[in-house]
Amino acid sequence: MGRVIVSGSAQGEVLKSLEPINFLGSVDAKVGSISDVSHPLHGQPMAGRILAFPHGAGSSVGAYRVYALAANGVAPAAMICTRADTTVVTGCAVAGIPLVVADADEFDLLRDGQRVLLKDGAATPT
Repeated sequence: MGRVIVSGSAQGEVLKSLEPINFLGSVDAKVGSISDVSHPLHGQPMAGRILAFPHGAGSSVGAYRVYALAANGVAPAAMICTRADTTVVTGCAVAGIPLVVADADEFDLLRDGQRVLLKDGAATPT
């Protein structure tokens, strides 16, 4: 699947959104969930899951929020997106969260709640 941006392996349940995520303005880094009530993933825990979303949105300072998720032990196990933006790439690199960029067809195949093993860019259902 796609292009590996931050290498690593992870296994978990897919938490998928078709909407971008603003990590600075919409994520509660203490509990690891989307705090924006208008976002489709509002209230959903990210910890240990494979977070799949199109791309990040908002300020590049959101990279620190991604790092804070990891520092607080509530980060996703990995992230899959369709566009590698500065916020997500930097945040994942600093936090050590595997990141893969999937093309549109690969992204469409991911299902919310599906368990996958992400290794070297390949997402395999488990």
